[in-house]
Amino acid sequence: MAHSINEECINCAACEPECPVEAISQGDEYYVIDPNKCVDCEGHFDEPQCVSVCPIDDCITKIS
Repeated sequence: MAHSINEECINCAACEPECPVEAISQGDEYYVIDPNKCVDCEGHFDEPQCVSVCPIDDCITKIS
């Protein structure tokens, strides 16, 4: 399951360098996560790093 960044993103860029598979990039209005690349940090970390460093609660959520 991949994660997604919603419109509450403040473009702080904290998440981008934390992604071990480089799935996060600057989108037209805010940062986006490529769902084809996102691995939820499985095999890299115990929890998704983008979620752990994001200063906005519920800005990055798991796609169901």
